Amino acid sequence: MLTKAVLSVLGKDRKGIVATISTTLFQSGANIDDIRQTILGDLFSMTMLITIDEDICSFFDLQEKLNTDAQTLGVQIVLQREDIFDFMYKV
Repeated sequence: MLTKAVLSVLGKDRKGIVATISTTLFQSGANIDDIRQTILGDLFSMTMLITIDEDICSFFDLQEKLNTDAQTLGVQIVLQREDIFDFMYKV
């Protein structure tokens, strides 16, 4: 089953943020569909639209892996299912 998700990253800029997160996604069978990132002073901000192949790695397992990355990198990582955004605008 394929699940669309939004991944947000925010924290102090440092080397390896994109490499670490994209490696975790690759190793988990997820695909990066779109990516936007910016650096505001010394703050790093990135938003990705990804597709998770839950036959390879479940949404919750990927969320745990990304939580480990967040602790290692000292950033905040939030993973949300894309359909949450669709439902927010239907209410």
